[in-house]
Amino acid sequence: MQLPPCGLYRTLAPVAGVPEGRLVYFHNHGDPGPGLYLPQSWKANRVQPSRQGHTLADLSDVRHLERLPAEGFYRVAEPFDCCEKKCRHFPEELLVQLGYDGNARAIVFLPELVDGMLAIPERGSAIDAANLPYLEPLKLASSRSGGSGGGKDGDYSH
Repeated sequence: MQLPPCGLYRTLAPVAGVPEGRLVYFHNHGDPGPGLYLPQSWKANRVQPSRQGHTLADLSDVRHLERLPAEGFYRVAEPFDCCEKKCRHFPEELLVQLGYDGNARAIVFLPELVDGMLAIPERGSAIDAANLPYLEPLKLASSRSGGSGGGKDGDYSH
């Protein structure tokens, strides 16, 4: 059976002891096998999965996982409102950071320029999943060591 790629998913039904509607990191390989890892914490608006996972007893249970767009930085390709209530409007070309809560709801964070540096807030706005197609991923130079960045060729993330 072809397993989906590693990444963030929403459970559409109970899977491996994890209830429906939860954010999970699916790891498609490893010892003792593929499994689901629940969020343990968040760092810079990105989920940090638990080290303890739930191994899939039945590999066909992956049919109950809905792949989510990757966390990271995006631009608003088409303007949209957060929800039917139109609490917040997101104009075209706006820089946003996409993250999720433990119930796999998309949250958009609005970076701001503060004294010439990009500041990333810890609080964001929940958006309807129907708005995710309006976000286009960006590539940013990244430094794994936490240095000054600059990124060598191929050292990019979003």
